Amino acid sequence: AIFVVAITMSSSSKQLRLSRRSSELAQAVPQVMARRVGRMMQAGPVPSMEDQQEFIRMGMEKLEAFGEAWWAMVLQGSQVQQQFALWWMQTWWKVALGGWMHPPTLSSLSNGASRNLMNGWLDVTLCGVAPMHRRAVANARRLNGAGR
Repeated sequence: AIFVVAITMSSSSKQLRLSRRSSELAQAVPQVMARRVGRMMQAGPVPSMEDQQEFIRMGMEKLEAFGEAWWAMVLQGSQVQQQFALWWMQTWWKVALGGWMHPPTLSSLSNGASRNLMNGWLDVTLCGVAPMHRRAVANARRLNGAGR
C-alpha cells in the first residue's frame, strides 16, 4: 500500500510524526538486526530450511520496502511540485489581476513559498519512511515474540 500524506496536516504535527517514526525505527532496527545476525551465527555454514527461508524473507522485505518507499516518494514529490506550481500561479494571478495596488512584499512571498515547500517535502519524507517503519516495527514484534 502506498501512502500519500494529507496536505492539510500542520507542519509541526508532520515534524512530530516524522520524529516519532524515526525514533521507533531507531529502536526496532537494532533489535531486528541482533536477532537476525544471531540467527545467522547459530545457523553456521549449513543453515536449516527454516533459516534459509528467514534469510530469503529478510532480503525480499528490504527490496520491497525500499521499492515502496521510492515509489511513494516519487508520487508524493510529483504532487508537491504540482501544488507548488499551482500556488505560484495563483499568487502571480492575484498580483496581476488587482494585487498591483497592494502588492505582497517579497518577504511574504518568500515565507509562503518556504512554508509550502517545507510542508510538501515533509510529506515526501513521511511517505518514504512509512514502508520501512512498518516492516521494521512488525519484524521487531514478530522476532521478539518468537524468542519468548
